[in-house]
Amino acid sequence: MSSTWGKRIKITIFGESHGKAIGVVADGFPAGEKIHMDQLNQFMARRSAVGKKYSTARKEPDVPVFLSGVLEERSAQEGHEIYTIINSPMCIIIENTNQRSGDYNNLKDVPRPGHADYAAMMRYGENVDLRGGGHFSGRLTAPLCAAGGIAKQILERRGIEVTAQMLSVGGVSGVASEDAVTGIHMVDEKGKAAMEEVMAAAQADGDSVGGIIECVVTGLAPGACGDHIFDGMEGRISQIVFGIPAIKAIEFGNGFACAALRGSENNDPFYVDESGTVRTRTNHHGGILGGIVSGMPIVFRVAVKPTPSIFKEQDSISMSAGENTKLQIKGRHDPCIVERAAACVEAAAALAALDSLMDGE
Repeated sequence: MSSTWGKRIKITIFGESHGKAIGVVADGFPAGEKIHMDQLNQFMARRSAVGKKYSTARKEPDVPVFLSGVLEERSAQEGHEIYTIINSPMCIIIENTNQRSGDYNNLKDVPRPGHADYAAMMRYGENVDLRGGGHFSGRLTAPLCAAGGIAKQILERRGIEVTAQMLSVGGVSGVASEDAVTGIHMVDEKGKAAMEEVMAAAQADGDSVGGIIECVVTGLAPGACGDHIFDGMEGRISQIVFGIPAIKAIEFGNGFACAALRGSENNDPFYVDESGTVRTRTNHHGGILGGIVSGMPIVFRVAVKPTPSIFKEQDSISMSAGENTKLQIKGRHDPCIVERAAACVEAAAALAALDSLMDGE
């Protein structure tokens, strides 16, 4: 099924953008692990548009509700919710509470450029819900973040951290420096301000911008996960990351830049550090060699396309009349989704790391 992902951990995402609820069925998470709800809700808030200046006016709290797969307990601290995962699939729903379906009435006849509307109609005919993008919508990344947020908590207890950040927007970089050893970039306040100016300009113009997100996974021991050929870490990460709408490209380590280098420049020399640990002096390989983790940080970047729903008038077609027409999109849309998408990439990477780690358990 196209909405199901995973090998040891399987997640199935369900629902539509303007349905009653969206959610995920997650099977294979280790029984006995704890879910701290305050921590999960904080992570979910990073994906939500609530409190974000350059995001859609559709504000939803995105509170995950567990229907199965957990037992609830209370800590000594009043109101602090903790769930224990049990040996049955978790079912999590998130209610849709702020839909305006009337904004999408014309999409049955006039597909939006850059969206899945036309391709979906050609594939499924009338058997598709396109309100707000339906099952193709970025709204479906909320249940992905719920499952990924749980995976992050489990990984953190094993000393594994997953973080993602916005590196650039609309071609304007927020990067202040790069760690020469790990290849991880640092963004400073000046860079954040520059990116915000680009988002503000796009919003004022009724347009949108895309950008680049960098994700880093640290704490994986050499050889801890991954495999060769078709089961390599690059492939496992890429498959789930491309389940996030608007992701158009991915690179690991040096990525496309290595094509311009010589082997002597791109190779990462090995050495033994003071603690006797084998490391590499640089991380052009992005922490993965032959599909297997090397012990260096996994570093990858993704390209996020500009939000296709813009307020500028665009060329499209009338499906019923078979002729060209103009389209003015209504509704509430993000001038830039890159900031919110960073949490989604984090969630996807956490799920891929935990799923692969469990191959050896």
